[in-house]
Amino acid sequence: MHGRGKNNTVQSMDIVRYSAKKTQRKISINGDPSKSIWQEAAWAELKNYLGPIPEPFPRVTVKIGYDEEALYLFFNVSDQYVKAVHKGYQAEVWKDSCVEFFFIPGDDLALGYFNLEVNCGGSALFQYRKNSYCTEIDEQDFNQISIYHSLPEVIQKEIETPVNWTIEYRLPFKILENYCRLTRPKKGIKWRMNLYKCADETSHPHWLTWNRIVSSKPNFHVPEFFGRLHFE
Repeated sequence: MHGRGKNNTVQSMDIVRYSAKKTQRKISINGDPSKSIWQEAAWAELKNYLGPIPEPFPRVTVKIGYDEEALYLFFNVSDQYVKAVHKGYQAEVWKDSCVEFFFIPGDDLALGYFNLEVNCGGSALFQYRKNSYCTEIDEQDFNQISIYHSLPEVIQKEIETPVNWTIEYRLPFKILENYCRLTRPKKGIKWRMNLYKCADETSHPHWLTWNRIVSSKPNFHVPEFFGRLHFE
C-alpha cells in the first residue's frame, strides 16, 4: 500500500514541468494514439522510482491535452507481470498494475488535491483530499469520465511475458467543481501534478513517479513533490 496514510517525506526538491496543448474539438476516447491531440503532444516519462529499483523496469509515458470542457490523458505502458483482479468503482486498484494521476486544479497547495487511479482493466478509484480529509468522488460524477483500456477488465492469471497496455480518458472540469475551487485551464494557467505507476500486489511490485519523490518508503500522497502542469 503506497502511503495511504501518514506523510513520510524527508526533504523537498526541484520540480519538473509539462506543457499541455489545447484542442479545439472534442476527442473520442478510443485508445487511438494517431489522433491529432496525441500527435502534437509531448510525452512525460516516469523515470523515477520509490523503494527497490524495479526489475524489469516498466516504461511508462503519458500525454496530456485539454479543451474548453475537459482534460485528456493517454498512458502508454510497456510492462511485464501484469494483473487486474480488483473490479468496480473505488476498488483497491493500486494493488494491480495501475497508473495514477494526482493533481491540484491550480497552483496553490492549500486547494487540496485529487487522486485518480486506474488499473490496466479500466477499474478506477477517484478521491479528493484536503487537510487530512479524504472525500470519495460520487459515482454519478465519476460516470461522466470516459475511460478506454486496451486489456481485459479482469486478469486473474498474471501476464508474465512483456505486454504493452494503454489507458486513455476524458475528465470533465465540471466534476471537479463539485469538490473544490477550480482554475479552469487556458493559456498561462498552471496546475500541480504528479504521475505514477504501481503494482503493489503483483509478483514484481514497484512504484514509479514522474516528478521525483524523496520519502523513507513508497508514498504517493505528497503534494509538495508535485510537478507543474502548464497550459498552452
